[in-house]
Amino acid sequence: MEINLLMSIIEQYGYLAIFFLLWLGIVGLPIPDELVVATGGFLVSIGLLNPVYSFLAGYLGVASGLTIGFLLGKYFGKPILQWLSKSEKMRHAVERSTELLSKYGTSALCISYLFPVVRHVVPYLVAMGGMTYRRYALLSYPIGLVWTIAFYLLGYVFGNHVEAIVGMIRHYGFYTLLILVVVIAVGVVVRKYMLSNRAYRAKGD
Repeated sequence: MEINLLMSIIEQYGYLAIFFLLWLGIVGLPIPDELVVATGGFLVSIGLLNPVYSFLAGYLGVASGLTIGFLLGKYFGKPILQWLSKSEKMRHAVERSTELLSKYGTSALCISYLFPVVRHVVPYLVAMGGMTYRRYALLSYPIGLVWTIAFYLLGYVFGNHVEAIVGMIRHYGFYTLLILVVVIAVGVVVRKYMLSNRAYRAKGD
């Protein structure tokens, strides 16, 4: 199981493992980025990692991957694109990324996070298209932060079930994650209400 392998690696190498696994995701590491971030959240929930350091390692890994993707696209765009297109899976991702950019323009940077692999290809393409680094950073880093928060919380809340949930999200789409976030938010509100109501009754007694 991927999560067992991840837990073993992270327990052995700590926060650097989270950072480098996400950083290497841009070059096609077979372990899903979502699962790396979620595993960090899970290990925080059971007390094996510090919550702040774990989250920072995850976000900095994501941000560094985004930066590397843009720089590779800017300086080595065509050779990398030709190399990626040799694989049928990556060729499909390149085609989908191109369609997103044609349809949504620079907003495709945000939309690409809904699709595994595609979000790694879009930075290459926008850099090749001449987007400035400043504009790229303003668009990609905030959405990368939101993405990291979402999967970090997913791992923290759902623990060792997170591998199955991440698999569902990758298979059925990012809207599965949005539904889970809504469910979590409702659960937190309900729990808070029940606790405050219980405290009020205890005070009344």
